[in-house]
Amino acid sequence: MISFGMSEEQEIVRDTLREFAADALRPAGRECDETSAIPDELLQSAWELGLTTTQIPEEYGGGGEERSLVTNSIVLEELAYGDAALALALVGPSQFANAILDHGSDEQKQKYLPLFCGENFHMASLAQLEPGPVGEPMRPRTMAEPKGEGWVVSGAKSFVVMGDRASHFLVFARNQDGVDAFIVARDAEGLTISEPELNMGLKGLATVGLELERVEVAAADRLGGEAGCNVACLINNSRVALGSVLLGLSRAVLDYCVPYSKDRVAFDEPISKKQSIAFRLAEMHIECEAMRNLVWQAASHLEKGLDATAQARFVRTYVNEKALWIADNGIQVLGGHGFIREHPVEMWFRHARTLSVLEGTAGI
Repeated sequence: MISFGMSEEQEIVRDTLREFAADALRPAGRECDETSAIPDELLQSAWELGLTTTQIPEEYGGGGEERSLVTNSIVLEELAYGDAALALALVGPSQFANAILDHGSDEQKQKYLPLFCGENFHMASLAQLEPGPVGEPMRPRTMAEPKGEGWVVSGAKSFVVMGDRASHFLVFARNQDGVDAFIVARDAEGLTISEPELNMGLKGLATVGLELERVEVAAADRLGGEAGCNVACLINNSRVALGSVLLGLSRAVLDYCVPYSKDRVAFDEPISKKQSIAFRLAEMHIECEAMRNLVWQAASHLEKGLDATAQARFVRTYVNEKALWIADNGIQVLGGHGFIREHPVEMWFRHARTLSVLEGTAGI
């Protein structure tokens, strides 16, 4: 029998993160967007939840809990329900650490995983996206050339999450045989980190660009060592994570619009009784359920070690398009209030617009 229900453990995780998102992230989301900054105390309070450390094996200093990618999708949805920008900031360290855990050599695990097992928030970032025309992730313009026993990496990256404070970057680059990922230290010679980027949405999330001018990387810092790694799997993980964030954001829009439509009176009755509004809200709900189905299916494939390229592509195409549609319809439900900062829907629309085009326009 196929079951789409959560396990008891997943329900506990969901409820815990839902409470944290409601109490800490939702109230802080607007202020972070206005000030373009995330308070250190908020990052630290989230770190103490153990989102990263608990899933790292005990031999590297972590909690040693079994990692489930479906559970991680649930976590991301709940965090993004509070605020999408803050959700991306809080799971940034996990993306780097999980890449090392899943694809790194024994030497890399021993060297880098303990960085994420301390008491204080520690950031390291993925550097996957590139400025300029959006291309296929498996064909990056950033190049890695062999040099002696190591590599020389040259190119540019954009939208590197929390790169202003990251200690290391996982840089995706093309080599002679395909695509690899390279661990680059913040102080590497030839690496230039830009000032924080100015984005339409996610203003509270500091993102930066990287310029790599013949940055020398030791052979030991090629992810996976001599064997390299499955970069397609890393990209699939990123797409599923982004889909989870957009799902949580879409739920937030819907749950804000439903009570608003019941309170807003037009022509002597709540607008929720108007067919055009009621049908719109019903379709928004249906799309949220469909999005979750796709996200969980892709996460389940990844969790089982199956090739999830098709499933992750479905998530990327469908969820990007429908999340933006839901955010846009949220503004339509609120009418003139939809673009006033008194309500969060305009901010959520900007978040959705930004997130949905990171890999190019949906459907391309």
